[in-house]
Amino acid sequence: AMGVESDQEIVQMIGTEEHVMAAFAPSLEECQKAQIFTQMQALKYIGNKVRRQRMWGGPKKTKMEEARELLASTILTHVLVKEFNFRAKCIYTAVMVRRVILAQGENKVDDRDYYGNKRLELAGQLLSLLFEDLFKKFNSELKKIADQVIPKQRAAQFDVVKHMRQDQITNGMVNAISTGNWSLKRFKMDRQGVTQVLSRLSYISALGMMTRISSQFEKTRKVSGPRSLQPSQWGMLCPSDTPEGEACGLVKNLALMTHITTDMEDGPIIKLASNLGVEDVNLLCGEELSYPNVFLVFLNGNILGVIRDHQKLVNTFRIMRRAGYINEFVSISTNLSDRCVYISSDGGRLCRPYIIVKKQKPAVTNKHMEELAQGYRNFEDFLHEGLVEYLDVNEENDCNIALYEHTINKDTTHLEIEPFTLLGVCAGLIPYPHHNQSPRNTYQCAMGKQAMGTIGYNQRNRIDTLMYLLAYPQKPMVKTKTIELIDFEKLPAGQNATVAVMSYSGYDIEDALVLNKASLDRGFGRCLVYKNAKCTLKRYTNQTFDKVMGPMLDAATRKPIWRHEILDADGICSPGEKVENKQVLVNKSMPTVTQTPLEGSSVPQQPQYKDVPVTYKGATDSYIEKVMISSNAEDAFLIKMLLRQTRRPEIGDKFSSRHGQKGVCGLIVPQEDMPFCDTGICPDIIMNPHGFPSRMTVGKLIELLAGKAGVLDGRFHYGTAFGGSKVKDVCEDLIRHGYNYLGKDYVTSGITGEPLEAYIYFGPVYYQKLKHMVLDKMHARARGPRAVLTRQPTEGRSRDGGLRLGEMERDCLIGYGASMLLLERLMISSDAFEVDVCGQCGLLGYSGWCHYCKSSCHVSSLRIPYACKLLFQELQSMNIIPRLKLAKYNE
Repeated sequence: AMGVESDQEIVQMIGTEEHVMAAFAPSLEECQKAQIFTQMQALKYIGNKVRRQRMWGGPKKTKMEEARELLASTILTHVLVKEFNFRAKCIYTAVMVRRVILAQGENKVDDRDYYGNKRLELAGQLLSLLFEDLFKKFNSELKKIADQVIPKQRAAQFDVVKHMRQDQITNGMVNAISTGNWSLKRFKMDRQGVTQVLSRLSYISALGMMTRISSQFEKTRKVSGPRSLQPSQWGMLCPSDTPEGEACGLVKNLALMTHITTDMEDGPIIKLASNLGVEDVNLLCGEELSYPNVFLVFLNGNILGVIRDHQKLVNTFRIMRRAGYINEFVSISTNLSDRCVYISSDGGRLCRPYIIVKKQKPAVTNKHMEELAQGYRNFEDFLHEGLVEYLDVNEENDCNIALYEHTINKDTTHLEIEPFTLLGVCAGLIPYPHHNQSPRNTYQCAMGKQAMGTIGYNQRNRIDTLMYLLAYPQKPMVKTKTIELIDFEKLPAGQNATVAVMSYSGYDIEDALVLNKASLDRGFGRCLVYKNAKCTLKRYTNQTFDKVMGPMLDAATRKPIWRHEILDADGICSPGEKVENKQVLVNKSMPTVTQTPLEGSSVPQQPQYKDVPVTYKGATDSYIEKVMISSNAEDAFLIKMLLRQTRRPEIGDKFSSRHGQKGVCGLIVPQEDMPFCDTGICPDIIMNPHGFPSRMTVGKLIELLAGKAGVLDGRFHYGTAFGGSKVKDVCEDLIRHGYNYLGKDYVTSGITGEPLEAYIYFGPVYYQKLKHMVLDKMHARARGPRAVLTRQPTEGRSRDGGLRLGEMERDCLIGYGASMLLLERLMISSDAFEVDVCGQCGLLGYSGWCHYCKSSCHVSSLRIPYACKLLFQELQSMNIIPRLKLAKYNE
């Protein structure tokens, strides 16, 4: 159907080896049976099998034309077809068929999880689709209007309509980007969460989100293939930074030096390739594709041609790229088993820089590094002078990369710049991660994003929905190279706490921490929580509008009533005031009638107003930090209030070190009861030693040692991955200052005054306060709101809901035989309801009367759950009659 009519030519294209021909023969026989010998017959055959596309208002097409259109535009869409010349598409199909036949033999099937040239789903591609879709709609609408608006005097009207349509396009784009729901009717595409709002919980959470990669793979299926760590992700994606749970391994993060390419011109590349002896695919008879000494050349997934001396092509391309004649992100690689050369210049590939090695010597020397340090050269110069080059995943397979300089041998082609860059931003914060069990690093990657700290230098000017700040953040004593690269020290999230690893009182079971009360008084772990309250004032169609009234005065004292105590004269709360639960922030009133009155109806003279105040709801009091008055897109007034709470750590607040060692505060102890060492230092935190053996976070032990030595020497130590300060050197520092080289101290009990009978591991560790605080989660209720339909208690803390006794808890009560307790929990405390039931017909009566039997002599009163009564009535509405059988109960 694509124009290759001779069977001989088809077989030549696919391959003339014996086993290939044998595998393909049945297909030729099938064609013979169907009596198809010409292109026309084939198109007709395909046309009968195609589902007709109902093109609205277009010219009618014959079945053959439809089949030809389908082959040109829908099948293998990336191979271009000009004026129905299918030659390139035929060859591509032939190569595909050949690969399928060979995959049954010694050739391997492609690995689906391999990371070479996988397009990272960039929102940009979707954006262009959306834009194209909206634009096509826009143009067709314009055309329709233009057909109607032919006379000259209506040209002005046409302009107005055009602007309206353009506004619609803008709104469509804005809507898609702000909600993240992209639905394109033409492509039957319906996607949620394509764009997401950048999380500003902490500096690290913002960085982590910017480097995140979400694959569009459904999370519900339990498949391990896409989730496992692929060897081809080495250096491109962080091996530690992935969420736990159902999205594990599907949401990934970029490593530190990864670059994502963008699209570039392929004209010069085609020219260069043909100058180097690549023969155009359209000039071949087809049999050359399967010659043993001929290599196929692909450019961005399309067949460019064939070449005999492929090694020369690859080497020349690399020389040209290093000399800067072609773009540094063009990659060329060979696949020997399939006899192909792949050239890529498209967008969405992952690549990273490597130092070039020539004759067992790295191209970058100390001289170059000194010039870099002095500012004479920058990274771009290294690229243009051929000292460093970018390799993507496919090209790495052709290279031999040494990890360290001393491991270079005669085959080495490249040298890794720095091994720690194979980790991402979040994993880069962890000191000594190569001494930890790997899941612990993964836990820390997730928790580092929840640590409170500094979010930016403009944090005092922002009005966010929710913002957590640490009152006194500190630089970590043990830092890593990554921390310096991302400037985490300037926007830190945590504090250096003195930690004693010992058991104290049993309040530290199961990872709980014991905190020193004096440290909390001095500001350890103190945080600010900012929330905002919004209010808009609208104008309505009948010329009425919302207004803000001043505070209501008490008749007796002539002072504002308690609810309006914090309002200014203009009816908006004043900054600096303390606001309690149920107090009013904005005393807003709204007209009762907002619709335009109907023609002829009497118009009320003075509009009636009703109060709709914005009140403060919260477990604890807040302070008003600032009030902003502005307007929104619809020109309504917008009032925003920033509310501040200062919180000190309390029992149940969550802390964590940088090694996935999370725990809640179990006890706050006065300083006089805390143990102290012989220099008089009290620990800020006491941590249970049982947290170490099974977790194997040796990095935390080393961090304590290095932190302690750093404090004594007044300097920062490094805990960079695959490097960092050595334990041996750190221990020597401790000995030099007269401390035990193990980091242990002689500690006296604060309660008995006697020395503790063991030496205690004692020193500073960087602790993070996480955003989970008891105050935000604490919830209890007696009686409260109920759902309207079922009359059962509402659900959730925000709606003041009840705590649910679930299926499994019910089973426990049944197992204990506590049936009255069960009745109380499931009915009396929930939705008990009195109903009247007729003993004769078994239907529900009403106030002692059965409407079915028209009598009241058999009616009894029962207590059943309201939800049960509702179910009976809903069944009756569907013509199913549930009857209750009643029996006399004799004592």
